[in-house]
This record gives sequence, structure tokens and C-alpha cells, in this order.
Amino acid sequence: MPASQPISVDVVSDIVCPWCFIGKRRIEKAIALVPHIPVQLRFHPYFLNDWIPRSGISREDYLTRKFGSVARYGEIARRVQAAAAEEGLVYNIDRISRQPNKTDAHRLILWAGDRGPQMKQRLMDLYFTEGADLTDNDVLAQAAADIGLPRDDVAERLTTEDEVDLVTRAAQSAKEAGIDGVPCFIFANALAVSGAQAPEYLANAIERAAADVARRDGATAPA
Repeated sequence: MPASQPISVDVVSDIVCPWCFIGKRRIEKAIALVPHIPVQLRFHPYFLNDWIPRSGISREDYLTRKFGSVARYGEIARRVQAAAAEEGLVYNIDRISRQPNKTDAHRLILWAGDRGPQMKQRLMDLYFTEGADLTDNDVLAQAAADIGLPRDDVAERLTTEDEVDLVTRAAQSAKEAGIDGVPCFIFANALAVSGAQAPEYLANAIERAAADVARRDGATAPA
């Protein structure tokens, strides 16, 4: 039986995490596998490499600091690139020249409201496929316009500190809750799944969460 209320699927993830890029596509495929269950998909911020300054750093400096060398990361990245391709995604490793701080990009997702999933996808496509610099406010304002938000209003808001504390606290709260790897999917505020699991696995988690909600609702229904 269909659930009377949508099952919440909260996704804690970062914008420039390649497995989050893949995981977003997989959770969307999972939702399509269970069309009889209404789902409310929500994205929450997480900061990998929160030491990166607001202005960002060069990709070469970042890879050297984190992996020891650009070449060493290349061996890892090509495996991830292949996994992305299997999901119909393009990870252009060699086009990325800047490693951004993601505070402002996460603010865009917050400001997008119901269009948050679209905003997240546009930002990920810009970074992974087009190699865009997500520390550039012009790039971010145009990304907002690409999904139908008012470009000028967003551009002006990006010059402020609106919601910086909110985004930062939300990301920190995820870490304090014990989330130390992303993506992390939380189904109906009860069942957590870590990692970019296969769509079938995630669809099964949705079904399990829906069944648990139905049992709880049945147990609390008035006699």
C-alpha cells in the first residue's frame, strides 16, 4: 500500500565529493524503482576538507596536500570516473583547476528551496563536468539563473554573510552526529545508509523505511 505521507530521505553530502555526485544519481534511480512510495528528498551540507579557505586553492596544491601528488590521485580518480560513467555522469578530471570552499555553494542550495536538488545537480555538473570555479560568484549566480532563480538577487546576496552560520552549523552538526563519510542517506529519520550504494539497495531501504513508518502509524492509531 502507498504511504499516506512521503517518506523523508535526507542526504548529507558535499558538492565536490565524487561519490556524492554518483550517490545523488543513484538515490534518484532508487526513487524511480519504487514509484508506489512517495518520497521527499532533502539535501544537507557537509564539508570535506573544511580547511580550504573561502577563496579556494589550486587543484594541484590540494591534491598534493591530500594525496601526496597529482599522479597518485589520478590512479584513484579514474576508478571513480568509470563508476560515474556507468551512471551516465561525466567526471572530467583534467578540467578541474580550482578546489573550492563550498560554503557559498551550499548557501545556494539552501536558497533554492524546493529546487534544491536541481541546484545541487547544476553545481556538481559545473564542477565535475565543466571544471568551473565554484568560488567565483559570477559562476554561482549564473548557476542559480540556470535553474530559474533571479540572477541579480542571488549575486547581491552572495556578497553578504546571509546563512553562512546556518550552513556551517548544519555541516558541523552532521559531524557531531557521527557522520564521518558521505554521502549518507537517512530514511524516515530512522534508517541510515552510508556510501553511494547501488540503486536497488537504496530502493530496498526506502521500502523498509516505508514499512516501518506504516507499522508505527498502525501501532499509534486510535482504537
